[in-house]
Amino acid sequence: MHKVLIANRGEIACRVIRACREIGLPTVAVYSDADANAQHRWAADEAVHVGPPASAQSYLCGERILAAARLTGATLIHPGYGFLSENAAFRDDCDAAGVTFVGPPASAMRAMGVKTTARDAMRAAGVPVVPGSTGAIDGTEAALRVANEIGFPVMLKAAAGGGGKGIRLVHHAEELPAALEGAQREAGAYFSDATVYIEKAILQPRHIEIQVLADRLGHTIHLFDRECSVQRRNQKIIEESPAANLSDKTRLAMGAVAVQAARAVGYEGAGTIEFLVDRRENFYFLEMNTRLQVEHPVTELVTGVDLVVEQLRVALGQPLSVTQAQVRQRGHAIECRIYAEDPARGFLPSPGPLVVYRPPQGPGMRVDDGVREGDIVSNHYDPMIAKVSAWAEDRPRAVGRMQAALGTFEIAGISHNIEHLQQILACDAFGKGRYDTGIVGTLPPLAIDPPQDEWAAVLAALTHHRSRQGARPTQSAAESAWTLAARRAGLRR
Repeated sequence: MHKVLIANRGEIACRVIRACREIGLPTVAVYSDADANAQHRWAADEAVHVGPPASAQSYLCGERILAAARLTGATLIHPGYGFLSENAAFRDDCDAAGVTFVGPPASAMRAMGVKTTARDAMRAAGVPVVPGSTGAIDGTEAALRVANEIGFPVMLKAAAGGGGKGIRLVHHAEELPAALEGAQREAGAYFSDATVYIEKAILQPRHIEIQVLADRLGHTIHLFDRECSVQRRNQKIIEESPAANLSDKTRLAMGAVAVQAARAVGYEGAGTIEFLVDRRENFYFLEMNTRLQVEHPVTELVTGVDLVVEQLRVALGQPLSVTQAQVRQRGHAIECRIYAEDPARGFLPSPGPLVVYRPPQGPGMRVDDGVREGDIVSNHYDPMIAKVSAWAEDRPRAVGRMQAALGTFEIAGISHNIEHLQQILACDAFGKGRYDTGIVGTLPPLAIDPPQDEWAAVLAALTHHRSRQGARPTQSAAESAWTLAARRAGLRR
């Protein structure tokens, strides 16, 4: 009997556990000290402690993850996204230990994991790539030479990068030396690799990606497109499928190219080819994510294909459950990422207790989360609380459904980004579906309410909770409220 260890936490761990339960596979969760009471720990059939809060000593420690697999007899490891999901060395270690890694071969990870080598591989495969350097930039002189050849403006990008780090937009030659130094410094700090390359800046681009699936039997398909252009600091915050105002001709051409790219590196499992698309619908390879994407729910909602189940089928040597001819887009889906962050402080993370947590419900709604009311949003990990997805027969109704959902999502005890998401959905550009990656920068600053006294805010949250529930707050919520009050008063309990 197979057993799946989920080498992750939070909402994605809970998501994978649900898929495993659906197809009858027992599960093992891993948890750090900070996640001793986390939902994913209790959702799994078994759970193993893997270390202190620091990711490097727990969720990123491959040795401890494999030890947990040996201890529980897990035969598969699903990495989710982030952490070890794109770590080729960990994939090698799993192979050596006789444990099946739910993801692509290490060779595909290595081919696509460094952007310079990925660009070279895609050029060789005939995939359109943004003009730029063929390798790493070695100093300011080389950077100026390439920039002058392709023409300003240009983008400097970390070769080992991701998450919007190690990126600089350069409009003029005199800006290049300082920008190169800054990009290299940031790349070294975040990725332990200061390698930077240059590509032509595509002005006002759209960020559109194609979901691909491949099994070990030679079948590779795409599941159409997702629009991911709503970004803040190069981080996605709203995604939708299908992309609005994109011609079917371009959509199908991008799908065919994505399949071509996946086959070129011998891909297996679920992956995503990301493209930049200009105003004329010319599209260029940006990168490949060799894992499940955060925004995968919108693809599942419009195609009816469970991507996590497909990942597990592939890992078990089974064929994909659908063919290309069977995949259709039906309706429209939008996802909003709910973060514990403070708009009044430049969207810095805002960890703390979820004194009130009441996600929206109703037809066409999907909430992916890994928290419950009274839980603590940890300061040790990504501050995303939940993903809210809305599906409807067409885009206007999906937007309306999402606006209604955000309006009824109740969170208290921490700061969050819901008002910011509502502002984006309500703006004219988003409503018309004619926007690019600069949409967030066109919005006026949010009107931020003056900070409340912390204890008064908690009392207000609890009072509101009681009025809605008609009952006393849960013990965990009351405990969280007391903790906040005690912190302010300098007390201990």
